[in-house]
Amino acid sequence: MGFSTLFFLLGLTIVFVALAAAGILWAIKSGQYDDLDGPAQRILMDDDDPMIPFNQNKKPASEQETKK
Repeated sequence: MGFSTLFFLLGLTIVFVALAAAGILWAIKSGQYDDLDGPAQRILMDDDDPMIPFNQNKKPASEQETKK
């Protein structure tokens, strides 16, 4: 393995590190890491719970009238 191969691999490594750093900086600047806990806790919420503000006008399935 000669020096030309070593310089090629070193250059390739620098390019990959620069691309990874650019990707991480883009993710931070675009707000990808702003709310890490929200989606994790949102999946635990019950959508049918009348305590949730956007569901206050909905009736539970047991109270809904059935149309025949």
